[in-house]
Amino acid sequence: MKKILHRIRAFLYKNLLTGDPNDYSIRVASERSLNTREICNSAADRGGADISAAAMEHAVELWLAEMGYQILDGFSINTGWFTASIHIKGVCKAPDEHYDPEKHTIVVEFHQGMLIRKEIPNITVEFQGPANVGGHIGQVVDLKTGSINDMLTPGRNLRISGEKIKVIGENSSVGIYFCNPATSTNVKVDPSDIIINNPSEVIIIIPQLDNGSYLLEIITQYTPSNLLKNPRSIRFNEPLSVKQ
Repeated sequence: MKKILHRIRAFLYKNLLTGDPNDYSIRVASERSLNTREICNSAADRGGADISAAAMEHAVELWLAEMGYQILDGFSINTGWFTASIHIKGVCKAPDEHYDPEKHTIVVEFHQGMLIRKEIPNITVEFQGPANVGGHIGQVVDLKTGSINDMLTPGRNLRISGEKIKVIGENSSVGIYFCNPATSTNVKVDPSDIIINNPSEVIIIIPQLDNGSYLLEIITQYTPSNLLKNPRSIRFNEPLSVKQ
């Protein structure tokens, strides 16, 4: 009998990338994003850790800082749970060409490791049927780096794909925001920096954000017919990172 250790829920969304009306994409119903402290608390409360959550958090923060330092020095990382390595994207037109940050982009890529792959068969997935959405963000692409649902490049373009995401309405809250949970700050995109504004695609210029992790939020009164009386919030719950 299959051992079930993990249970996740998923909703079905209309696939906007195909013309088939019966084609759905699958999206995990993310509970929420956990930070280092919350994971350490869980390890102490649920996982039976033999050190305090505070001591574990301190050690983990030290380890993560050193891991980041080594990655940026060109070392690859393999923790068993994930691998990480640094790459340079772009091309050189001559053998003696030098690195040019305007032409070459440095990115760090993370991939699942062997321990994660071994645990995947122990997951059961419960499809919840088609999602009842007033709008959703399906994908975010940083057009400078090509990063999908991951990195942000301030001052460059970001393509947001989804459903009913057009930014429109007279309410003062309407707009596009980058929310930093760590600092409880919200940075609003200047309306003049919204380059394309369609129901299924919005392209913006990313504001000058400090390094950190952000959640993207669109507040709009858009519907295909009349405008909503009260604005609707559409949040993309995958964290987007600025690392300069």
